[in-house]
Amino acid sequence: MSDAVMPAAKKMLDFAIDGVPMQAVDGQTVIQAARANGVEIPHFCWHPQLSVPGNCRICMVEIEQDSGDPWFDIACNMPVTAGMRVLTKSEKIKTLNQDTMQFITLNHPVDCGVCNKSGECLLQDYHYELNGAASKSRDPKTHATKFFPLSDRIMLDNERCIMCTLCVRFTNEVSGSKALGAVNRGDHALIRPAEDADFNLDVYSDNVIDLCPVGALLSTELMTHARVWYLQATKSVCPGCERGCSIDVWHRKHEWKLNALDPRLNTTIDRITPHENPEVNGLWVCNKARDLAQLFERPRAEQSLQRGAPVDLSAAIAAAAKLMAAAKKPVAIVSSWGSNEELAAFHAAFGTTVPGFVKADHLPLPGEVIEDHLLIKPDKNPNRKAALALYPALPERVSDALPADTDVVLVWGEGFDSALVPSGAKVIRLDSYAHAANSTADVFIPISVQTERNGHYTNFKGVVTPFEACFPVKPSIVHAEALFTALAAGTPV
Repeated sequence: MSDAVMPAAKKMLDFAIDGVPMQAVDGQTVIQAARANGVEIPHFCWHPQLSVPGNCRICMVEIEQDSGDPWFDIACNMPVTAGMRVLTKSEKIKTLNQDTMQFITLNHPVDCGVCNKSGECLLQDYHYELNGAASKSRDPKTHATKFFPLSDRIMLDNERCIMCTLCVRFTNEVSGSKALGAVNRGDHALIRPAEDADFNLDVYSDNVIDLCPVGALLSTELMTHARVWYLQATKSVCPGCERGCSIDVWHRKHEWKLNALDPRLNTTIDRITPHENPEVNGLWVCNKARDLAQLFERPRAEQSLQRGAPVDLSAAIAAAAKLMAAAKKPVAIVSSWGSNEELAAFHAAFGTTVPGFVKADHLPLPGEVIEDHLLIKPDKNPNRKAALALYPALPERVSDALPADTDVVLVWGEGFDSALVPSGAKVIRLDSYAHAANSTADVFIPISVQTERNGHYTNFKGVVTPFEACFPVKPSIVHAEALFTALAAGTPV
């Protein structure tokens, strides 16, 4: 029998919400216990991973305990006790909710029809669900600056801000930049950059856009670009570093397809948001993930080439397969952006016959944060761990991997200089993007990108996360997973 000390079981408390018996873990607040039991209590300023200021008061509940008189309290800061009875829909709570919404919208423009947050705005939802009445105030609304730039990336509409302070607490408690604060008091209070900080330097700044429960914090890139009901989210993985954060890639729904002259407008990435994954990134992603459209939507390579001359895809595959079959000393340079499935297919096709070495497809960009306390990792490739499980890393002295008698070099992905290939060796390149090296290869074959295929990445901790295709692949482009089998067998895809 093991002498290991087992952790003490958490004490469970019996309580009830709206007459339904439930259990809570000792120490949970009412709003936490309610969510754990599938009951949603309205909230603006509360967030499960931020401190509790209790300033919006919309989570007010009625509480009964033992035989004492009932009282009202905010669910976000009220611990559950044994035998507690919580009422969230009593007539008194409905009145309190309505009065609270009247107060919160006192100076809010309630401009849902034109608001960028419309369709996913808590204030819009609660206004219709809990209030639904016109303002009782006889005084005109207090006006404030409509568009105040908090940074180059984020615009603040002060009139929509309800001073929940989620954005301020995020910079204090999560990103650590302490770049935002509140100035003035009452209905003159405003969110503003801190005097001694620069919000542009907060590499997690865009998370405040998601946190904002109203349409006050807006992405300057997206504020005039699209509305949420035009878009759909596809689960994916950020390839920006070895963390492999789970993300949602938002793109236009087919039913809202644009009849534009440029069909590419229907296959663009409109925004990136974090997809909650407790094992990898929790609720956050860095700004590099938000900017993935710039990475994925670089000029693509869509034409197969043979010694720089355009050829059709099947001819290029046949030529590459012929080179591989005739090679006596072939070497493969393996991509660390390939999916687990592509790596497995590559290993199945060439694993015992072609020596392979893993390269870094991408290195840190000038000025990029290399590593930090939260999510950002130094290796800027999403799947190097899985690739290194099959092949060794490309040595610093490349000639150790590519001896002078190498006769064919198969280069998969970006980040490899053709000048390193031994003189006289044939080069086969497989890439997704337009690079000058494509036309100097003996055979170039364009392959799909992550947003055009399904697959999995294994991050630096060994956590495997799936990604899904957002867009169709063009006929002139081939999936690498299918291509490797064809190259080894010398057959068309």
